[in-house]
Amino acid sequence: MDVNAAVAAAAAIAGLLTGVFAVLAFRWSEREQRRPTRSSLHTDAILPPGVDTVLSVLRSSAVVLDESDSVVKASSAAYALGLVRGGKLTVEAMLKMARDTRRDGEIRQVELDLPRRGTGRGEALAVSARVAPLGSRLVLLLVEDLTEARRIEAVRRDFVANVSHELKTPVGALSLLAEAVMDASDDPEAVSRFAGRMQIEAARLTSLVQELIDLSRVQNDDPLDGAEPVRVDKVVAEAIDRSRQPASAKNITMVSGGTDDLYIWGHRGQLAAALGNLVENAVNYSPARTRVGISARRVPAPGGNLIEIAVTDQGIGISEKDRERVFERFYRVDPARSRATGGTGLGLAIVKHVAASHGGEVTVWSSEGQGSTFTLRLPEAGSVSGRARTESAFPPEPDRAHRADRPHPPTDPHTEIPAPEVLP
Repeated sequence: MDVNAAVAAAAAIAGLLTGVFAVLAFRWSEREQRRPTRSSLHTDAILPPGVDTVLSVLRSSAVVLDESDSVVKASSAAYALGLVRGGKLTVEAMLKMARDTRRDGEIRQVELDLPRRGTGRGEALAVSARVAPLGSRLVLLLVEDLTEARRIEAVRRDFVANVSHELKTPVGALSLLAEAVMDASDDPEAVSRFAGRMQIEAARLTSLVQELIDLSRVQNDDPLDGAEPVRVDKVVAEAIDRSRQPASAKNITMVSGGTDDLYIWGHRGQLAAALGNLVENAVNYSPARTRVGISARRVPAPGGNLIEIAVTDQGIGISEKDRERVFERFYRVDPARSRATGGTGLGLAIVKHVAASHGGEVTVWSSEGQGSTFTLRLPEAGSVSGRARTESAFPPEPDRAHRADRPHPPTDPHTEIPAPEVLP
């Protein structure tokens, strides 16, 4: 009996001690949880109230440095640009700016070119860095990526320079021809010859201005606002009719065919202009007594059917190095030949923008001496409804529109030209 009592007393004492230890452990855990960590003390105690929230919503990359140049706070964009690594600022020029600003309190700003992180190419990342004091101990660094803005500015600058050059040529020619007409006022034959040349230069100037207007329109307008189903065979017929006269003058036969009753979702005028440019180029760059084929077919695709319109010629072809640039504005494979045919170098640029704005693409296959095939791929009207579904069916890829490494017609495309309807 005494033994049982002793065991019971021991068990009670053990239970009491266990309870005491449990309570003490719980209190200690609560106290540790309430105690600030080293990192939170470092950040929360130093950053002024509200600064953390403001930095999180800034579009610029933000970095806060303390008096020892350690990173107190950095946005995810700063890490993505490679500005911060291992808790340190990696750009020495920015670090020097921060030290100077900490010393004299002056706000500094500079534009820098940084190497792209993770690329083996020599491309530079253009940034604008601004450093300002944040309280008495901290320095705030804001970095804005200017790469895209610089690229757009370079494109705009080149475009203006090219436009000025292209306009200057016909305008200068008209001025000289007008002087020649005045000097030859007593020679009717010379006047007639110069007047004919003036008409050619005036037509070229008119064509250039019109294509500049068309290019501006397709870049700024949204063709899928108020778009409608456009019948493909009607657009093909309109494109052929546009080039009928120059084709007849060179004895070039234009052949059209393919699948009937196809419809594209988009702007009829822009689609007709784009296809017309392709047919016109095919005629202009083809030798006499050849043929140009236009075919249309339906191509299954994951997001909806695509309509593929191919324009094939038996012309001079395009070299591999030129195929990469033919869709650039004012780029000409053969400048002398382009001027002789009245080309402005804007036709294929318009085609590229029309294709991209309609949710499609344009590609080129070519072999020097054998000819070329330009192919428009656009969403079918029956497979999309409105802009959202059009973009999901075939997202626009203007930067990849000039790629020539996609599957295309056989090596000898001329045997594939359909011939249900011949339009001399």
